Amino acid sequence: MDALLIRSPWINKILDGSKTWEVRGTRTAKRGQIGLIESGTGMVVGVANLVGVVGPLSLAELVANSTSVGLTKSQAEGGLPYHRTFAWVMDRPRRLKRAVRYHHPPGAVIWVKLGSAVRHSVLQQLAIEEDRQ
Repeated sequence: MDALLIRSPWINKILDGSKTWEVRGTRTAKRGQIGLIESGTGMVVGVANLVGVVGPLSLAELVANSTSVGLTKSQAEGGLPYHRTFAWVMDRPRRLKRAVRYHHPPGAVIWVKLGSAVRHSVLQQLAIEEDRQ
């Protein structure tokens, strides 16, 4: 399982469902379930499904979809964050009951490949939650 590094407060907005677009400066071909790592903590705090990429976005498109990005319209009108701006579309975010520590490889700034023990711990928590529903 790959995990995406996301800064706070954006990761919390994704996990609470108020942000469905993660804005990045490149496309990604990854799809499916990914881990969500809160930058600077060394912890996987949740998962989501990465279901698509929109863009490159114009400023008008960013403003029109500001709530998907977790911004107000006036914040979005401040400009595009990247020369070429893309929205990575997230679906079904789930916060883990217990964050899982992972080993951060040197140089990783966007993606981390989670080791088997971490992946197992994350998936086990998800299975327990699904059984309770």
